[in-house]
Amino acid sequence: MGREIRVGSASPVFADYLKPSRYKALYGGRGSGKSHFFAEALVANAGSNTGFRAVCVREVQKSLKESAKRLIEDKIEALGYESQFSVQNDAIKTPGGGSIVFAGMQDHTAESIKSLEGFNVAWVEEAQTLSSKSLELLRPTIRAPGSELWFGWNPRSASDPVDAFFRGETPPENAIIRRINYDQNVFFPAELEGERKHDELHKHDRYGHIWLGAYEPQAVGAIWDRLTIHNTRRDKAPVMGRILVGVDPAGSSAPGADEHGIIVGGLGEDGEGYVLDDMSTKGSPRQWGERVCAAHDLHSADAVVCETNYGGEMVANTIQSMRPDIRVIEVHATRGKHVRAEPIAALYSLGRIHHVGTFSKLETQLCGMTAAGYEGDGSPDRLDAMVWVMTELFPAITRTKTRIVSLPPMVAGGWMG
Repeated sequence: MGREIRVGSASPVFADYLKPSRYKALYGGRGSGKSHFFAEALVANAGSNTGFRAVCVREVQKSLKESAKRLIEDKIEALGYESQFSVQNDAIKTPGGGSIVFAGMQDHTAESIKSLEGFNVAWVEEAQTLSSKSLELLRPTIRAPGSELWFGWNPRSASDPVDAFFRGETPPENAIIRRINYDQNVFFPAELEGERKHDELHKHDRYGHIWLGAYEPQAVGAIWDRLTIHNTRRDKAPVMGRILVGVDPAGSSAPGADEHGIIVGGLGEDGEGYVLDDMSTKGSPRQWGERVCAAHDLHSADAVVCETNYGGEMVANTIQSMRPDIRVIEVHATRGKHVRAEPIAALYSLGRIHHVGTFSKLETQLCGMTAAGYEGDGSPDRLDAMVWVMTELFPAITRTKTRIVSLPPMVAGGWMG
């Protein structure tokens, strides 16, 4: 039997973390209380489990001043455990011969890290800086019965190894993964509120990353900003009047190729646009075609939208070969990507388009588009698919030519009923 790993905090947002779990992951922006929570949890567990051992990990730790040692010492005092702990220069001794130590992963090799095998908890601070190699070394090393790995980070990009591990397509089993921001911290101080308001007014391009746990802006002068996307976000969509699936196929299905952008969006009865789902994927034409059909059926979409300039005919042929009843709308692009994107970005700025939930990869692509072109990594496949959807839903702001290439059968009470 492993030791009981308890988590104690007055904030209700941490209630799920009372449950045993191999992984406990918290990501979010400044002032969320992530570090305070984990430090308090570490002290509470060390104080109530004899011989408890924990390691506080960073990718690079040049000195203990860069570690969580001082914060843990403060929590020991605040929780009234001074008589049970012995604070030393390079470690903290816990009741019953246990210890809390501090380590930089870059200082470890596959051989040296074996010294941590009997530890009960590894808490990774600033986990966004953790390398793939360090993550691979650490995970199997912490192997004591009932042991846990705790991660706290403010995401920089979807390519951060810790972000890809927890928020990618195949997150680990037995994991509690939550976003937490300042507005969920019941102890958020008034001093930080003043700083937050200043950044909200004067740092639109950085605000989302600093305070909301959004990815770093990837482009200077981006026509989308994370604060606008966040402020117009919705938890659920209203009754929809029209729903479309936008498709932007990649030029290849070979390993390492870009993804096929598949975005579901709709026009609500309130006249506003809504991004409902991101079902982008990699694979052969048949694989992405099946995904498009699934998106169409899942959301009861009215049609599929694609462009004719690049791959549009292939999209129409692929969809029609699988499902001739699905209506396909071809859009002919007469302008560059960034020019087509600007009217849609303007609708976001006016509060006319909302994301129902969070679509991290799409939002990163949006924040990589500038008035001069796309400056993000790879192709803006998701962005293009979304732009086709919203262009079709808001035709008054565009001058593109459209052509319907397939229609469902006309039956009594049907589409033309």
